[in-house]
Amino acid sequence: MFPIEAPTTLDKGLIAIAEKVRNGIRITEEDGLLLFEKGELGFLGSLANEIATRLHGNKVYFNRNFHIEPTNVCVFTCNFCSYSRQYKHRDDGWEMSMEQMLDIVRRYDGQPVTEVHIVGGVHPKMNLEFFCELLSKIKAHRPDLHLKGFTAVELEYMFRKAKLSVREGMTKLKEAGLQSLPGGGAEIFHPDVRNVICADKVDGTGWLEIHQTAHELGMHSNATMLYGHIEKYEHRIDHMSRLRVLQDVTGGFNCFIPLKFRNKDNDMAHIAEVSIIEDLRLYAIARIFMDNFRNLKAYWPMLGRQTAQLTLSFGVNDLDGTIDDTTKIYSMAGSEEQTPSLSTEQLCDLIEAVGKTPVERDTLYNELKVYTPATA
Repeated sequence: MFPIEAPTTLDKGLIAIAEKVRNGIRITEEDGLLLFEKGELGFLGSLANEIATRLHGNKVYFNRNFHIEPTNVCVFTCNFCSYSRQYKHRDDGWEMSMEQMLDIVRRYDGQPVTEVHIVGGVHPKMNLEFFCELLSKIKAHRPDLHLKGFTAVELEYMFRKAKLSVREGMTKLKEAGLQSLPGGGAEIFHPDVRNVICADKVDGTGWLEIHQTAHELGMHSNATMLYGHIEKYEHRIDHMSRLRVLQDVTGGFNCFIPLKFRNKDNDMAHIAEVSIIEDLRLYAIARIFMDNFRNLKAYWPMLGRQTAQLTLSFGVNDLDGTIDDTTKIYSMAGSEEQTPSLSTEQLCDLIEAVGKTPVERDTLYNELKVYTPATA
């Protein structure tokens, strides 16, 4: 614990922030900006870890999940994306049939996975009816599997093509079996940044509306932020603040997931990636600022195993899942993990190596099993 009462050379504003946090007082946007501008790594890590320990003790969560990526063909052109192929230049893209996707689900029959995560490009022929049918068939085949799917970008396009409101479209998907939303497509909400990196897809207000509607229908979702490109500190704070405000209203977000910009094979390849130090600072500040998000997730396939392990000392309490397949979205962007799959034992070892206790969870953070070295 950082001794705020001891003599220190820290900025008085930082000391005041630490006092607020320890007294359960929400920090302001100005406080958050000060943390980015003047917060040293040791101070930030100590304060963030203190919050995480207060919330979760020594526990670090993961789940057993697998991904379905229906297509990398996309009607949108995001400058940071290394994954998608434009619809008119789709010769080197992939488009999975419904039967191929159901085959992926069947591959996990008899295995203790709890979640399937469905996300991909925005293909004009894979419409709302197509995905409703897919969800219904997955749910009929394996009723116990939690169906998490579709970014707000995919959803906005589906609903617009179907000429349905957000509420009507979300209701149809829920009735077909969809249970929660991932957090993708958020990127950076502020238009000064969004209009440069992803101008043609749903804006920040639209993203928030879709998630709020899902929450109002009884569904949960995640929230993300793409950091480390052209955004400034104030854009990060604006983004996190908008999420914090919506969480106050609905309480429907399961976790916050910062996503690191990777510069391989995209239109922003000239921008250098931020350092591991900046990664750790960002996670710590997110934990301090996002006071109504119980869970902070480091997506280990994107960061790499070692960096993700380091984040566990900077406020992170979730490493996502075993991800028992190869997810292409991150490997194509230059992820540290080109074959992002870990066994449960490997993931537990990763967590235990820094003195934490691995806990398997379901999508909604219900604890399924607490692991010890003897049970992993």
